[in-house]
Amino acid sequence: MHMQLLNNDRVIIFDRTDFGRSNLSLPDGKCRNDSNDSVLKYDCTAHSAEYNVYNNSIRALMVQTDTWCSSGAVAADGRLIQTGGYNDGERVVRIFKPCATCDWEEIPNGLSARRWYATNNLLPDGRIIIIGGRQQFNYEYYPKSTSTNMTFSLPFLKQTSDRYEDNLYPYVYLNVDGNLFIFANNKSILFNYTSNSVVQTYPDIPDGNPRNYPSTGSSVLLPLKLNSSSLVDVEVLICGGAPKGSMQKATSGSFIGALDTCGRIRITDPNPTWTMETMPLARVMGDMTLLPNGQVLIINGAARGVAGWEMGRDPVFYPVLYQPDNQNVSARFQVQNPSTIPRMYHSTAILLRDGRVLVGGSNPHQYYNFTGVLYPTELSLEAFSPGYLDSTYSGLRPTITSPVSYTKLKYGQRLPIRFSVPSGTKVNRKGIKVTMVSASFTTHSYSQNQRLLVLNAGHVLPVTDIAYGLAVTTPNSAFLAPPGYYLLFVVHEDIPSEGVWVQIQ
Repeated sequence: MHMQLLNNDRVIIFDRTDFGRSNLSLPDGKCRNDSNDSVLKYDCTAHSAEYNVYNNSIRALMVQTDTWCSSGAVAADGRLIQTGGYNDGERVVRIFKPCATCDWEEIPNGLSARRWYATNNLLPDGRIIIIGGRQQFNYEYYPKSTSTNMTFSLPFLKQTSDRYEDNLYPYVYLNVDGNLFIFANNKSILFNYTSNSVVQTYPDIPDGNPRNYPSTGSSVLLPLKLNSSSLVDVEVLICGGAPKGSMQKATSGSFIGALDTCGRIRITDPNPTWTMETMPLARVMGDMTLLPNGQVLIINGAARGVAGWEMGRDPVFYPVLYQPDNQNVSARFQVQNPSTIPRMYHSTAILLRDGRVLVGGSNPHQYYNFTGVLYPTELSLEAFSPGYLDSTYSGLRPTITSPVSYTKLKYGQRLPIRFSVPSGTKVNRKGIKVTMVSASFTTHSYSQNQRLLVLNAGHVLPVTDIAYGLAVTTPNSAFLAPPGYYLLFVVHEDIPSEGVWVQIQ
């Protein structure tokens, strides 16, 4: 249900705690003793795990309180700050440090309000803003201070919510002016959280259909292309979802076809307007993941219904790539090879350092259910390998030799980069770009804090027959890149290197 890649290449995975026993035992005789649990008050099995990508191993973790439909963000120091959930978890803050023996730390009443289906976003000053949730038309911050130990009203969330077309897990992006773009249901605003004021109201998405949970579409902030100018275009893409009325229909057993449209808007334009595009496959509950070369993967989901228990039908097995820079709009979407595993409600997808996308989950039932249902609870992980990992392109693939992982960066810094290519490779120097990608917290078809920057780069110069160098300028402001860990990639003709971890502060 939830996944987060940390800077030690471990993926933190967790579900909810009140489904009963899992198949993974807690270590060292640990057990949960939770009088609030509605299913199993004494439980010696794990509901969270750490997955080591590179040796394919699992370490059981101890999460005490219910994380169902919670939210998260990675702080500037690399800790996963995980917030809210259900029942005894609704106001809990959980912290996980990336280390080989670390486990969850939990702070009871760490939140000022119940947060169930909320959205978290890292801010330029390193704080995390936590927005919305069921019947919470407000926001708050973590960590707390004397002036922020409270909730702040956000009427926009009330205005975009009703009984059926809800607006949970609103799409939130930090704009380059420091304000927040917030999309809920079919409406969006630019919000100044420091003054608690709406800066701008955008046009409704043209078809008027809802795109947030339970009509779950997905969304990304398209790559931010940095240059010597201070002007950076900011575009948001929202794809899929369910037509108005789909929730009511699904509750009575009628499953309406999902949306096949995407809306794209340049939020920095003086007069922003939506442009609509058509996907090759309709999809609800899809996951959209930014790839290191700036393309967008759309994966998982269903062709009919909405998000919720037993509410989706017809799994969509075919992933789709979206190429935002393709000037031929009709050719932007490319259908990829299919999976064989239905990934329905409560599925996830995240980018890994090697350029693959880790995919897991699917449990569209109230409890674990492995037999006698249309879509059994799915315990497997799989990796989607984009076409750029095909051996056909191994000759083009660069390898970063400098900087090394965990290099600390400053804003507006000149950063020398060296990379090598296989012997005999003819490097297209104009086809080189350098990208920085944040690791996102993914749940319910939305990757919170997902962000990709294309850095301002100088000329590529040969060093040896196989080695090259260039210099890039790091983002000059925390408005462009909030402080924290990012994956740095060199991309050659759309073929990325493996990433190296860097920390900007």
